[in-house]
Amino acid sequence: MLSVSDLTVAYGPVVAIRDVCFHVPAGSVVSLIGPNGAGKSTILNALSGLTPLTSGTIAFKGRDISRMSAHKRVAQGIAQVPEGRQVLAGMSVRENLELGGYRRPGKEVRADIGKMEEYFPVLRQRSKTAAGALSGGEQQMLAIARGLMARPGLLLLDEPSLGLAPLVVRFIFEFIQKLRDEGQTVLLVEQNAREALKISSYAYVLENGRIVFEGPSEKLRCDPAIVRAYLGLA
Repeated sequence: MLSVSDLTVAYGPVVAIRDVCFHVPAGSVVSLIGPNGAGKSTILNALSGLTPLTSGTIAFKGRDISRMSAHKRVAQGIAQVPEGRQVLAGMSVRENLELGGYRRPGKEVRADIGKMEEYFPVLRQRSKTAAGALSGGEQQMLAIARGLMARPGLLLLDEPSLGLAPLVVRFIFEFIQKLRDEGQTVLLVEQNAREALKISSYAYVLENGRIVFEGPSEKLRCDPAIVRAYLGLA
């Protein structure tokens, strides 16, 4: 579904991402892990069109979208759930969901809001509540639901467990597994490398803007070098 070749992103003289190549097959969860500052979020922003490429190619469903604007990428089927959730705090839960489906007919949007409320019952209970009044976990559920309202072919998740209580983290990872089982394609950027490798089929390890390891997630979970550097003790 997604093929990235020789991706390079620079901020002025500073090269944040250099010659990165990776693939995301349809229907899979692929993880991108690595330390803070490695460039993981920069890659997602480049994929969604928020950060321009310096060089390289992004192909989505066989089409080159490297220079396509962000809103056109949404129309093509790419939706990003940003780090830090970034819900529209002054708008209600329902309004946030409606904005997630802004490109689609109203009848479909209403039906999908019902589906999101089945996924996350708290969103139904707090439908009229301002998003800024939700807890961190509730805001993360809303952010994911808002992304899914676009009916994306590819869902980009940026640090979905960041700053959440352990029980909520468990729920979020179980939900990503549910999406995988339903056939949703996901590219997951996650600091919690252990959990990311549990739910993904393939993973890439990023350091200093470069891919330094890659392979099936189960294999990486057992690799002594990966365990020492990223997983630590169980």
